[in-house]
Amino acid sequence: MLYHLFDRLGASVPGAGLFGFISFRAALAVFVSLLISLWWGKGIINLLRRMQVGETVRDLGLEGQVQKQGTPTMGGLIILSATIIPTLLFARLDNIYILLLLVSTLWLGAIGFIDDYIKVFKKDKRGLAGKFKVVGQVGVGIIIGATVYFHPEIRTRVEVPEVIAQQFDEKDVHIITEEDGTPHFMLNRKSPNTTIPFVKDNELNYSSILARLFGNSARQYTWVLYILVVIFIITAVSNGANITDGLDGLATGTSAIMVLALGILAYVSGNILFAQYLDIMYIPGSGELAVFIGALLGACIGFLWYNAYPAQVFMGDTGSLALGGIIATLAILVRKELLIPVLCGIFVVENLSVMAQVSYFKYTRRKYGEGRRILLMSPLHHHFQKRGIHESKIVSRFWIVGIMLAVLSIVNLKLR
Repeated sequence: MLYHLFDRLGASVPGAGLFGFISFRAALAVFVSLLISLWWGKGIINLLRRMQVGETVRDLGLEGQVQKQGTPTMGGLIILSATIIPTLLFARLDNIYILLLLVSTLWLGAIGFIDDYIKVFKKDKRGLAGKFKVVGQVGVGIIIGATVYFHPEIRTRVEVPEVIAQQFDEKDVHIITEEDGTPHFMLNRKSPNTTIPFVKDNELNYSSILARLFGNSARQYTWVLYILVVIFIITAVSNGANITDGLDGLATGTSAIMVLALGILAYVSGNILFAQYLDIMYIPGSGELAVFIGALLGACIGFLWYNAYPAQVFMGDTGSLALGGIIATLAILVRKELLIPVLCGIFVVENLSVMAQVSYFKYTRRKYGEGRRILLMSPLHHHFQKRGIHESKIVSRFWIVGIMLAVLSIVNLKLR
């Protein structure tokens, strides 16, 4: 909003030119997001208390569990408002990447809000039926996948020799000239490419997968494969964030680390100089994602002020489903979705711990007549609680692991 205003005013307003720099607007987004989450956060928490929007805690025999009874939930509203408002203020609202993220945020935030509303106000601990959650996640996955695949503004650029560049229309070729006069020919391409981590020739075209399995005629159905992959990623990461949100500050802190790493990846992917230097996929327009990411990072850090142990508010599904979906969408938009098992390793392990526990319990019950468990309790963070490790120490250690995974993900830019 402000970007478009100052862009129209131009040089008539001193300092208006600063809004042309993504780094300046991203920094403003972080600052304003922190102000909103810290200032409005307290008011929202007091409002939730007056409305008696408190968490109902099941007795699982965990240390400190009883003290959390009645703690306000639905605090994800703080994260959503502190993310959306700065984005509307400082981002380019004609950028397709920003629009997709706003849709993903509002869509999944609404699903989480309905789930929390049913739990709190309808007194139904089951919340929104699982099938409706999945339908919602599939819906946003179809929107994101179809838009990325078909929208004409979502392209990548690759450097090609001059001989090849001459075979294409001038509008599809972007020429960059160095200070010494050396030209570089960048070809705009509309293809379903992604990045394979830790591999030398690190680009994968989804159509090549279908061609190898079913022949070249199957390439016309690449859009189906791509949308299915996007649906799976958004659903898995969104549910992973939801499962991880079980200890004070755990989901918030780990999400902030992932968002920061994705911010670095988005910025370098959207800057042609960095992309050339690092020899990575250049994605025109994706640099604008840094503004949204700045807002989300500030929202997570600001929310952590109230969500750190002992928590004054829980984010609820309103925040956790949206956070996971946003992180998945960001990874898809910067063509780093195959990096998710590393970057979002905390979410992946938490998901797998639940799946393994349930599967093993059912298997042993059929085989031996009684169910046995791999962990003392799932998800994984509750297993460590059962072992007597204090909640705050578990959270700190998960953050450290998250930082290690984020560094490994960023190092992947040159590690191949």
